[in-house]
Amino acid sequence: MSNPFQKIPTSVQDHLFNKSQFRADLTISKTPIPAYKKCLKEASSKMDQWFLDGMDIEQLVFARAWLMDQILRLAWEHLNWSNSCPIALLAVGGYGRGELHPGSDIDILILLEKDHYDEHQDAIEHFLTLLWDIGLKVGSSVRSLDECASQAADDLTIITNLIESRVISGPAFLHEHLLDLIDAENMWPSQRYLQAKFDEQRKRHRKYNDTEYDLEPNIKGSPGGLRDLHMLGWVARRHYGTHDPAELMELGFLSNVEYQQLHRCRAFLWKIRWALHSLTGRGEDRLLFDHQRTLASQFGYHDHTGALAVEQFMQSYFRTVMIVSQLKDLLLQHFDDDILSAGIVHKVHAINERFQVCNNYIETVHDRVFAEYPPAILEMFVLLTRDQKIHGPTAETIRLLRDYRHLVDGTFRKDPRCTRLFLELMRAPYALTASLRRLARYGILGRYLPEFGQIIGQMQYDLFHTLTVDAHTLLLIKYLRSFSYQKSHQQFPIASRIIHRIPKPELLYLAGLYHDIGKGRGGDHSQLGAVDAQQFCRVHGLNKEDTALIVWLVQEHLTMSVTAQKKDLSDPKVIQDFARRVGTRERLKYLYLLTVADINATNPGLWNGWRASLLQQLFSQTHQLLKRGVDNLPEMNEQIANTKQRAMALLIEQGLKEEDISYLWDQFNDEYFLRHQSDEISWQTEGILQHDSEKPLILIPEIADGYEHQGSSVFVYTHDQSNLFAATVAAFHQLGLAIQDARIITSRSNYSLDTYTVLEEDGSAIGPNAERILDIKTHLQNTLSAPDTFPDLIRRRTPRQLRYFNREPAVLISNQIEPRQTVLDITATDRPGLLALIGKTFARLDLQVHGAKIATFGEKVEDSFIIADRNGEAIQEAASCNEICSALIHVLREASSHDAITP
Repeated sequence: MSNPFQKIPTSVQDHLFNKSQFRADLTISKTPIPAYKKCLKEASSKMDQWFLDGMDIEQLVFARAWLMDQILRLAWEHLNWSNSCPIALLAVGGYGRGELHPGSDIDILILLEKDHYDEHQDAIEHFLTLLWDIGLKVGSSVRSLDECASQAADDLTIITNLIESRVISGPAFLHEHLLDLIDAENMWPSQRYLQAKFDEQRKRHRKYNDTEYDLEPNIKGSPGGLRDLHMLGWVARRHYGTHDPAELMELGFLSNVEYQQLHRCRAFLWKIRWALHSLTGRGEDRLLFDHQRTLASQFGYHDHTGALAVEQFMQSYFRTVMIVSQLKDLLLQHFDDDILSAGIVHKVHAINERFQVCNNYIETVHDRVFAEYPPAILEMFVLLTRDQKIHGPTAETIRLLRDYRHLVDGTFRKDPRCTRLFLELMRAPYALTASLRRLARYGILGRYLPEFGQIIGQMQYDLFHTLTVDAHTLLLIKYLRSFSYQKSHQQFPIASRIIHRIPKPELLYLAGLYHDIGKGRGGDHSQLGAVDAQQFCRVHGLNKEDTALIVWLVQEHLTMSVTAQKKDLSDPKVIQDFARRVGTRERLKYLYLLTVADINATNPGLWNGWRASLLQQLFSQTHQLLKRGVDNLPEMNEQIANTKQRAMALLIEQGLKEEDISYLWDQFNDEYFLRHQSDEISWQTEGILQHDSEKPLILIPEIADGYEHQGSSVFVYTHDQSNLFAATVAAFHQLGLAIQDARIITSRSNYSLDTYTVLEEDGSAIGPNAERILDIKTHLQNTLSAPDTFPDLIRRRTPRQLRYFNREPAVLISNQIEPRQTVLDITATDRPGLLALIGKTFARLDLQVHGAKIATFGEKVEDSFIIADRNGEAIQEAASCNEICSALIHVLREASSHDAITP
């Protein structure tokens, strides 16, 4: 095992630990603790300053481990150890490798030849107590040789720690004997060890969602992180006797260029880890929003047009872990070939004159294939999509792809053979997503599509986008592909039907590839992406119709989502305007599929029954209108009559009398029947007619608890009075219910007919939960019986992530002519209870609320309200509008600044 401390200059060692000075400090105190603490404090201070001054991180990491060796050795040798039972102090785990960061655990093993603990018990206790007293974070174990062997044979973690062990103090023969006992000939042979590590890695990667691109990654455990590098070292150490990447290069597993890349990546990750530990004062490996901006500044990044400093810093991180993943794949494939597949008979069959399959892995027939015929770079990925039995490329083929990817240049991109192959890839019957991921990981996709290369590793510093732009794009295509699978039918019933009804799915995938490609350039990414998509289509020879569809989809990819979530879908004019923008039923199908995939790939937490129902409603209504003709909107009276007729039929089936129904409906204005579906009118009417109490009527229909539900409706029927909206919203806040939509209507008899769509805080509907429904009804009835005295808002703790985002609130008032109403739009930073606070402000300003559309995108809320003055009239005076805007902005700023954390 190579000695990492050889790389530490003598001058560094002398500055870190002056043995003579340390011994002098020991003599001036009754206890050794002050001397140890002084030594550690001074050395840590020096290393932190060296880090800030730009000292080589490798020297720092090894120097810290070297310092611990000196401290532990002196503490160990200061004690009296019995000679009758040999005992040694070993460093294990990362410390055993000679790697220590400021907050790293110092893992040690106290190794005895025999299990004669009594002879050393007092000394061991004194030793460990001293280490804790001087402030070291030590992870210790005490075992005999036989116990080490027994436990290592059954535990992957223990065997891994032990194979990285080294002696700090004590007889070397004990360590040598230990290594003999745990040798691969006695336990965990290389094949079993590698397979176990493969399984362990898969489990770990799943914990981090199998992506390098989480916006708050764990630099140790996430894919592409330090643990992946450790795994390579463990396997190499077990099978080849070394964990040094330089020695892997000598064994032929890494080229010099690859070794240099791996070395730079490790150094960058080590720098981040050192900075994180120093910043937090503990072993923090999560690169949280809390720390990203601070580290970006510390590492010298600055804001510029189109990209914040933090986004540039994180892009460097994501590109680093992508390279680590590339090289890890390469080495693990080598290890697989050399260890797991050792002795297996090679079964080779030719595919064509350039490629063959060897034991289910594709490879070139010779190492000059890509040099002699560059289009073969894309051809290989097309071949991967034709045969499901092919697992992927061999290690040598991966290396050849990396070595010759520079051939993917301007000439390559214009080569008709290459453009045909890329389009053929996009039409792949299966494995399209896997192939695109490989193209991206091996650095080819970003060269073939330079515009895609610009978004690799690009993050957006918010809570709405949970992945980098490139990872989001590839995930979107994965969702699009999944819609055609049977297993997706329950989760995406509409998309699963539509996907089989579009003539050219590849056009959808291409639109998905380009929909966000314009991000980070400082302009409208939809328009910038459309220009890039147009150029792609021209180079690839797509016809006029296909080009127009792709470009339109890129331009309009946000339109359906925005319309569904921010517009009133009960307004026929909204549907008509959207239908005109879409134009055809075919475009509507493509746009619906792209929208559903985009929402899910942006943030899995965004997709819930409420958003699904909004998109489904918009799709259905638009499809019907396009079929009938965009200009053939039904007359308002006809629409109302049809709705009443359907609702009446449902109510008569329930045994209600037509004259009672008609008498009640005569008190309702036309708006109620325009903004409610017939089934809603049915159960609300039935509830009102059966209500015989003076208390407010609260109706919550019990819907089945399933994925496709449309949120939970809460209907409030009570005498209209001031503060009703504010009191209702405050009550929902106290109940932990999030309002998604509100339709607030006042009858001719001055009763309020309010229908709220709500979700639980976790995004689920209330469901068939009788106890929960009763609790909600009771609380609402008690609150609304005296809305003027509604309770103060409950102060809930703001989630950690939200506290690091503080956008300037914006309030906009506009008056519509037809219908005559005032619309108030609010954009602000989300905070618990924000809507209730807005409602309370409305009450203070004596405003009535006739409708609300609530939309939350990560840390940003975009809420829209239809408001009126105390007389129910639109608000037109400029002074009144300014007063409302000023009051709301003040309240929103106060709410945001109360919890915000200034970096």
